[in-house]
Amino acid sequence: MEIFMNFVTTLGHNVIVPIIIFLVAVVLGVKIATAVRSAILVGVALTGFSWIIGSFTSVVTKIINQMVKVTGLNLPIVDTGWQSSALTAFQSPVGISFFLGGLILETILFLVGYTKVFFPTNLWQNWGFMVWGTVAYVVTKNFWLSFSLSVFLMLISLLLAEIQSDRYSDYYQIPNGTTASMQNIENVIPALLLDPVWNMIGLNKINITPERLKEKMGIFGEPTMIGAILGLILGFLANLNHLGSLKAWGQILFFSIQLATVMTIFPMIAHLFGKAFKPITSEISNRYRKEDDESGASVTNKKRWFIAVDDGLGYGESATLISGMILMPVMLVLAVILPGNKMIPVVDLIALPFMLESMVAIHRGNMTKIFASAIVWFSLGLYAGTYMAPMYTEALAKYGIAVATGATLIVSFNVMARPFTALIFAIWITGNWYLILPVVLLYVLAQGTLRFKRAQIWTYLAHMANKNKADV
Repeated sequence: MEIFMNFVTTLGHNVIVPIIIFLVAVVLGVKIATAVRSAILVGVALTGFSWIIGSFTSVVTKIINQMVKVTGLNLPIVDTGWQSSALTAFQSPVGISFFLGGLILETILFLVGYTKVFFPTNLWQNWGFMVWGTVAYVVTKNFWLSFSLSVFLMLISLLLAEIQSDRYSDYYQIPNGTTASMQNIENVIPALLLDPVWNMIGLNKINITPERLKEKMGIFGEPTMIGAILGLILGFLANLNHLGSLKAWGQILFFSIQLATVMTIFPMIAHLFGKAFKPITSEISNRYRKEDDESGASVTNKKRWFIAVDDGLGYGESATLISGMILMPVMLVLAVILPGNKMIPVVDLIALPFMLESMVAIHRGNMTKIFASAIVWFSLGLYAGTYMAPMYTEALAKYGIAVATGATLIVSFNVMARPFTALIFAIWITGNWYLILPVVLLYVLAQGTLRFKRAQIWTYLAHMANKNKADV
């Protein structure tokens, strides 16, 4: 275990993921040259994502912190970012055990056909399951109960990833690609539940997309210009107290250029990521072309499968990034006005585009729906984060980082502000199987429905997505 962990952590996911992609391709019979080319392109794209996100995170975090200071917010639970969650997950006995055990289980479930999603291509994201098991272990001191929680959350993530897979692959143009990251995949749920509601009240006809913005607004609707404008607005809000200072205006204008740069470059790297997977999936798909031709639709192809990809690839897609940036100040306002909420999202506001990807894919880039779904779900998430903060802080103090002061509670908005996952967690840590068993049975029912009605589910979601083609 220690040797395996050292191998993974030393090489890093920018190296490990290409190696896994190469091995999977070879096992599936893809030509060596194709496998090597795709693996290297994946590594290049992941490195590009890491560079841009790494550089941009520190910049936007500074802006967000200034916005919080300017508004004078005084909420006792502070969002310190998801990075501490990953660190904690790899320090606990439950986390380390799941990293290897979960990887083996994920591989077996794929090979026996239980799931159509091959998760090990994104094995770094196992920390999302590990951190919830770690917090449960700190609370209950029960290893197997906590380990089983991580396993159960992994099963739910694979279920949701498979449900959204056809939509995700289609929208983000990643052949046979989907995401299954624990911290973001639960947002499939509000998108599924609320999409019919939004259609009933006509939000599908208010179809604001980056393309329509460009069509209606000309140059001001282009992603680059939208990034520049959003940068000006966020920079202005962060410097309200210093608008008479040249330094403040320097920061405002520079942030505008930085955000415009991200909005311009990210789609290029995302295209490269898709290009990396296409040779593999195309070569494999050719074997089943006859079946596809006979069925008339890819959703009916029972041999179709999906690779779990890094959710960083969708971060810079225009509708995703624009929606996330606009939601940053909105979530700050909601944190202040919602009664009973005690947490303030700060560092993880930069993660909002990650958090939106499933909503974007299912709503087909309709930003009106995306805003509506996000406001409903992320508002509930603030309460989930308020509930989880004491336990999360205790887990970080034990396995992660030292808390700055005894009076401060910390949390990750991206990881812990999850209504559905927090509900499962609350039930699971009771250790009461009369409460846990109904939750498991509901999952079994959902998994069985997906197994026998997969084509119908994908067809339904495609039909709902197409309703967003209506003219504004």
